[in-house]
Amino acid sequence: MILNSRFLTPRHHLEPPYHHTTPQRTQPHHSDSRTLPEGDGIFRLNSLPTMSDHDQRSPSPEFSLDLDEGLAPLPTYKTAGTVEVGFEGLLAEPVKLHEDLKSGCGGMLWPAGMVLAKHMLRYHLNELPHSRILELGAGGGLVGLSVAKACHLETPMYLTDQEEMEELMHHNISLNGLDDQVKARILNWGEPLSQEIVDFKADTILAADCVYFEPAFPLLMQTMQDLLAASPSATIYFCFKKRRQADMRFLKAAKKTFQATEIEDEDRPVFSREGLFLYALKRKC
Repeated sequence: MILNSRFLTPRHHLEPPYHHTTPQRTQPHHSDSRTLPEGDGIFRLNSLPTMSDHDQRSPSPEFSLDLDEGLAPLPTYKTAGTVEVGFEGLLAEPVKLHEDLKSGCGGMLWPAGMVLAKHMLRYHLNELPHSRILELGAGGGLVGLSVAKACHLETPMYLTDQEEMEELMHHNISLNGLDDQVKARILNWGEPLSQEIVDFKADTILAADCVYFEPAFPLLMQTMQDLLAASPSATIYFCFKKRRQADMRFLKAAKKTFQATEIEDEDRPVFSREGLFLYALKRKC
């Protein structure tokens, strides 16, 4: 998921790309094509200037949408290029992702997407071909495209994000030869769902690293509620990285709104040390 640069203020620092820290493996070079080191699949942060206590406080416990601060353009962190990810053999053929930050931070790979994609491939491969799948805040489409790459879907899935990411989603769909399996659509959080999305009635909703910008929290919450209202038996597979206390307030609010269950995964002891959380969210009865 990306947000327009006009929404970003100087204190809303986005974290830079992650690099693998396994000994004798190097960070991918800035080239047109590269293979992403996999190892345990967990990435570590480069350093950023530490925000002050004032900066780390949320605008309000109620997810305030106060945006009356000076505006700043979205920073650029690395050159555009293409990566291949095979998830340690879980994919017979690696998924290819073009990364491009010109449209925002959604144009690159983030750890929560790696964790969620690997979990779906490892634990849900038998049921996924028969599922109606929608990815929220897809960015370049890592999670959804990995799923589509692994199995022939009976019903084409949807990658969704803001308009700025539409071109990248289409590009990566075609890059993987999945034009007949995956559709890209604009879905702005907080806005009414299109009739196409309502009628689709997704039963498997994927959301990775959608929690990173506090003013968008109530919009994300509304969209998740709307999707579950359209398909009451659906499950949202939700993975995020805790970067600040506001992220945990979102989780607390989600637990009040949905039936939330932390998901067991054999990699959980590893990714939990990196501040990554994996939950299944369902509509409360």
